[in-house]
Amino acid sequence: MLLASFFCLYFAVIKVKLGTHIADLRKKAGLTQEKLAEKAAYSVEFISFVERGIHAPSIEGAARIAKALQIDMKELFNF
Repeated sequence: MLLASFFCLYFAVIKVKLGTHIADLRKKAGLTQEKLAEKAAYSVEFISFVERGIHAPSIEGAARIAKALQIDMKELFNF
């Protein structure tokens, strides 16, 4: 039970770090959340949730976000 709690907490921290990094990359690319959502075929609400660490994209979704940001997918996880 303790190990499961640790992994839940660890995943929550990773989601926040990933979201913050995506927001930084988006701003660096000069995109609004609306424009990133359009380019990645997501809703603005979902992009907002990702950037706040509430949700995390799937692997396919991460690839779509990376493509929209014109970066390699591995750069999304370089935080």
